[in-house]
Amino acid sequence: MKTLILSICLGLLAVSVSSPAAALVPQADRLASSSKWAELETYLESQAKNQPPGTKELFLLCGAYFNLKEYNKLFPCVDRLQARIDQGDRTAMGFDISAEPAVIRAAAAIDFGDYRGAAAQAAKAYEIVQQRRLSPWMRVQALGVLALASALQGERAAAEKYAGMLGDMARKNTGGFVVKTDILNGQARAYMALGDFQRSLATIKQDEAAAGERQAASAMTVKIGAMSAQDELFAFNQLPKLFILNKSLYETGQVQKAKAGYDKLLAHPQTKDNGDIYWLILFDRGKIAQAEGKLQEAIDFYRRAIEVIERQRSTINTEASKIGFVGNKQQVYHALVAALFAAGKTAEAFEYVERAKSRALVDLLAAQKDFAAPPAAQQQVTALVAELDTQEAQARVKKAGAARSSRALEVKQKLQTVAPELASLVTVMPVTVSKIQSLLQPDEALVEYYYEGDDLNAFVVTREAVRGFKLHGGQMLADIRQLRTALEQPESQNYVTPAQKLYTRLIKPLEPALTQKKLLIVAHGALHYLPFNVLMCGNEYLLDRYSLRQLPCASVLQFLQARPASPASGVLALGNPDLGNPKYDLKCAQQEAEAIAKDFPRAKVLVRKDATKTAFTTLGPQFSYIHFATHGRFDPDQPLHSGLLLANDAKSNGFLSLGELYSLRLHADLVTLSACDTGLGKIRNGDDVVGLTRGFLYAGSNTIVASLWEVDDQATSYLMQQFYADLKKGNKGEALRQAQLATRKKFPHPYYWAAFELTGII
Repeated sequence: MKTLILSICLGLLAVSVSSPAAALVPQADRLASSSKWAELETYLESQAKNQPPGTKELFLLCGAYFNLKEYNKLFPCVDRLQARIDQGDRTAMGFDISAEPAVIRAAAAIDFGDYRGAAAQAAKAYEIVQQRRLSPWMRVQALGVLALASALQGERAAAEKYAGMLGDMARKNTGGFVVKTDILNGQARAYMALGDFQRSLATIKQDEAAAGERQAASAMTVKIGAMSAQDELFAFNQLPKLFILNKSLYETGQVQKAKAGYDKLLAHPQTKDNGDIYWLILFDRGKIAQAEGKLQEAIDFYRRAIEVIERQRSTINTEASKIGFVGNKQQVYHALVAALFAAGKTAEAFEYVERAKSRALVDLLAAQKDFAAPPAAQQQVTALVAELDTQEAQARVKKAGAARSSRALEVKQKLQTVAPELASLVTVMPVTVSKIQSLLQPDEALVEYYYEGDDLNAFVVTREAVRGFKLHGGQMLADIRQLRTALEQPESQNYVTPAQKLYTRLIKPLEPALTQKKLLIVAHGALHYLPFNVLMCGNEYLLDRYSLRQLPCASVLQFLQARPASPASGVLALGNPDLGNPKYDLKCAQQEAEAIAKDFPRAKVLVRKDATKTAFTTLGPQFSYIHFATHGRFDPDQPLHSGLLLANDAKSNGFLSLGELYSLRLHADLVTLSACDTGLGKIRNGDDVVGLTRGFLYAGSNTIVASLWEVDDQATSYLMQQFYADLKKGNKGEALRQAQLATRKKFPHPYYWAAFELTGII
């Protein structure tokens, strides 16, 4: 339930007037009071070309950016607003707005799923309110976001406390009609986040002062291109309230009332400009339509909701966003995929699975500000990204028309041609099934999984066909944990039963479609932790039947296959770096690096103090094979801070972080991470494991071989030497398979040979 309500409207964060009528004359005030955020943005940005915006203009502009979910513009705007406030210019719309930047940052943190950060910013805002004795309106905003963040963190007592404080303010009615409305909205949102929809419904109905306006707004006839004072009152005060009302009705089983209310909201032109509310209404309407047996209508609503989400996602370029933004909206994707499955539209369901899964990776990548674009295209890429941002902002204004939409599409296509990998980061470029099919090898089947709770879908894609399968996902994480635990006990055979069980669950139902010799696995969530090669049918491993490779999402294929031939050659091997502590020494790793390099005509071996990050970043682009035999360090909460441990020198501390990889430009055909746990990362809601494999893919490696658990030094050294010996035959996937089969003869337990998996092209 939390994931469905955490983005519920946080209130009119950038606009406040003592009464609705006070804001009807000046252009900016009129647009703000009627929640015409897109038009307000366009107007204020045009004014800013003539003179720098003052505190009031920044206050309104930040509000427009927040409501439109244009995060790339929002945070610079908030920084400028904070700077004005720090200089002593604290007044806008007749109020001291000193706490506003912290309130907006808290609200944005909630959008990104960072509830702890949201609570910290909200607490800061409330402290400012207390210290400066700010207006009741400002107090309501701070308390409202503090209550919401506390509820979403699971801190029920704190959420109840702050909601109670809002209730006390409402009973005193100290701030007039507008403030009382905001008070009750804030209190109701807290109850919704706590899952108590009976109380949110009761709270929102307390505002009897707005009953007349609410009734009039519900009965109004929408006038396109013109708004009456009543319509402006609706947009300014009643839109958040009516959403909370109808959401509460829906969640308390009063579905038909909610349906009628949602339809009225969707008919109103200002609803589309409220980024918090719009996709949630579309999602609920889809669920209502599906429950009524109107499957195609439900699919249409879900599609529209995803379009809104992905448009908002495309504006995120701050590390704070990471994966959380789309992660907490995965239920929309899941609902659409399930509906498409039910409608027999398997190919389209696959395409939306790809959009759902790749979006999390895209969000993480979009947090980086210094992506490596093709050197020859840097200037053109910069100009295209800037124009795309402008076009998409203008497209939100209804008067933009088809010409601007056409131009935005043209810019996207140019960016896709010039820098396809970067294009995927700044705009959603859906991949088609036919495109994926064309990139598969003739004797290969792509097996892609996607699950939510007990609902597990699997797709088998070949050059000739796309087939969908409904599997059982219940207790899957527990089964994977059981297998992983057993695999780390090389003296035991306890892994056999869970390996057979997972084969029966994940592979056996697909067998009629798996007639090829090669499998390309696209996992999801906890399945990224599963060594597929060790799954067992009777006494036979999956490795015995198939040559396996992995991809984080099928869409990556189009980037990898399109890369030009590497100008690099030879092998660069970094082994057993001196980390300043004998307990980190890997003697077999040093022997491994030296043994691998001796079979290549052009090779560079760096061990101990020579195996530095500086050496890698300098020499790495010159080699087609790069081999790391070292330790890894992983930060599941800040994946970009995970990385490999190398020796330090005068220029570097030796830590090669995942974040740094996204700024490198390699020409590697293969990167091997013969280290501890280098394939792992934290499962995020929505997609997947963020690991070094993805960083090296983006940096320019076509293929990565990495481990899923802390590997045995001696067995790994043997496996790697076998792997590189077989590489000369040309197929990386089959080389790894043969190396694992050879290692299995010497070290039979899968703990010693099954940890490594290949990601990329073979």
